[in-house]
Amino acid sequence: MSELEKLVDELFSRPDTEGQSLALVIQQGGSIVTERYGTQPANDFQPAVELDAESTLISWSMAKSITHAAIGILVADGSIDIDAPASVLEWKGTPKEAITTLQLLEMRSGLHFVEDYVDGTASNCIQMLFGDGGPSHAAYAASQPLDHEPGSVWNYSSGTTNIISRIIGDIVSGGPGGDPGDRETAMRSFLSERLFTPTGMATAEPKFDGAGDFVGSSYLYASARDFAQFGELYRHDGVTDLGNGAQILPVGWAAHASLQVATDEESGFGYGRHWWSWPEIPRSYSCHGYEGQFIVVAPETEVVLVHLGKTDVAVASALRARLGGLLQQFAQ
Repeated sequence: MSELEKLVDELFSRPDTEGQSLALVIQQGGSIVTERYGTQPANDFQPAVELDAESTLISWSMAKSITHAAIGILVADGSIDIDAPASVLEWKGTPKEAITTLQLLEMRSGLHFVEDYVDGTASNCIQMLFGDGGPSHAAYAASQPLDHEPGSVWNYSSGTTNIISRIIGDIVSGGPGGDPGDRETAMRSFLSERLFTPTGMATAEPKFDGAGDFVGSSYLYASARDFAQFGELYRHDGVTDLGNGAQILPVGWAAHASLQVATDEESGFGYGRHWWSWPEIPRSYSCHGYEGQFIVVAPETEVVLVHLGKTDVAVASALRARLGGLLQQFAQ
């Protein structure tokens, strides 16, 4: 057994106190090097399910990086200037109207937002996604007070991503507002025709809020292989088919994603524009989702790693160490 296989075995056999791995795909040079699937635990709605390459799993906040790709397509089209004030009607005539789309992408809008996934009494995120924040996640987030001057403070916020997602929806559906069903249809078509199909993400399934806008902060279901395809799109700087297809993102969009603007004090990960970076992996950039969802792109070794599962934040560092060990196997 190779050292890589040994590490994969240890990842999937780790004690439940360290969490569960449900899917792992590692590609190098566009080819799958190793792949493993686990068992989806039983819940109130279904029995335990043995997962495989066709199984779709939730992205959680990895969807934020997909939202970055959707904005990139519109930038390439000339449909949006991310350095200009964001197109948010309810901000007109208020200090918030100075907030740019770039500041939203960098999580430096200045808007109040508590990104907590446990304490429902304090969390804006729980209120927005599951509470009575209203049918429009973006409207809820946009209504939050301005705590800081735009561009001055980094504050990770699912709310800002959903504001961006609504802006995308306004562009592709012909304007703000309108019938939620029509907005959802327009956004589904845009994501499918301009992003998922060219990238080869056949299983990708976005979810929408009550206003018909893609919940770009959290809800994209896809197979592990298709999430790897998304990583490959960025590894090839927005060119599909492992660099042999069409340029669907602006040239330099991967560098735009990974340009570090902040460091998360709790984890030590760097943050760019809706993408993260692993300081121990040179030139890496990554998509992160709650409880252990990752797409890590390591250009120097031509590796894309996808991990999906459920790992409590209290033991997240142990999972990070295991995945880092897998990535290091390709750096030797």
